[in-house]
Amino acid sequence: MQAIRFEQTGGPEVLKLVDVPRPSAGPGQVVVRNHFAGVNFIDTYFRSGVYPTNLPGTLGQEATGEVAEIGSGVSNLKVGDHVAYLGNQDTYAQYSVTLASRVTKFDPQEISMECVAAVLLQGLTAHTLVTRSYKVQSNDWVLVQAGAGGTGRLLIQICKHLDARVIATTSNEAKAEIARQAGADHVINYTEESVPDAVHRIVSEGVHVVYDGVGKDTFAGSIAALRREGSMVSFGNASGTVPPVRLFDLTEKNLCLLRPKLYGYIVTDDEYQRHLNAVFDLVKCGKLDVQVFKTYELKDAAQAHIDLEARKTTGKLLIYIP
Repeated sequence: MQAIRFEQTGGPEVLKLVDVPRPSAGPGQVVVRNHFAGVNFIDTYFRSGVYPTNLPGTLGQEATGEVAEIGSGVSNLKVGDHVAYLGNQDTYAQYSVTLASRVTKFDPQEISMECVAAVLLQGLTAHTLVTRSYKVQSNDWVLVQAGAGGTGRLLIQICKHLDARVIATTSNEAKAEIARQAGADHVINYTEESVPDAVHRIVSEGVHVVYDGVGKDTFAGSIAALRREGSMVSFGNASGTVPPVRLFDLTEKNLCLLRPKLYGYIVTDDEYQRHLNAVFDLVKCGKLDVQVFKTYELKDAAQAHIDLEARKTTGKLLIYIP
């Protein structure tokens, strides 16, 4: 089978399409013939060495496809089932092996394979951030950094579903319109004005919570945009890792700072299925509009990383796996 691998960490050029042995299903596992894999910033962190990984390295956190092989002890799945799952840095490949307990069946007549692949990781991230990191309430003021991105758009929509008031940041008017269409009440162009100044003009006290997946470039401004007893949820490093934080900088406004990871919220099978079913329900009832920005061939995975890191994309990037 074919898969994307890298022999050393570095830029997108280290990603190579190679032939590797097809995996086999062990007890409690299934092999999935992947059709679509999602592209996420975390993939670039492993590729570049920001996050440690074994070499030669593989990539991919999510995929949709069909069950190709079932291991012993698996009774709830059969060969040919359409499934979605979170991978183990291995979904940029024609076949992957995963735990059957973390595989979710779906009807492609209700939700397409592309839509499920596009919403799986980012949808789970957005849903856990809004319900677990800081539980958004009706009439809360929320700031979403990079509101036109894949996760940003989903955060805006879920917060509006919960009757919150949302301020989003973007870098240009085209992206601002995307954030508005997602439901943002106010949009700030961070290239033209100070985000915290603009936030405090909109709501003088500041926001209840900031969801910041950008990292280094936006962290200080996000902290400044918070009200007393506000919550800063830093969940990504798109612009680089956040420098060490002085805890005393949080004391003036009694701020809460969190650096959560998705997998810390879906440790048990029950947590995983509960959040995933909630995301699927939001899609089915039309409360969550999922947009795919571009789909790439498996051989073009490096170009997908180039486009993602250039911050020129909106919505989700997918890899089609022939």
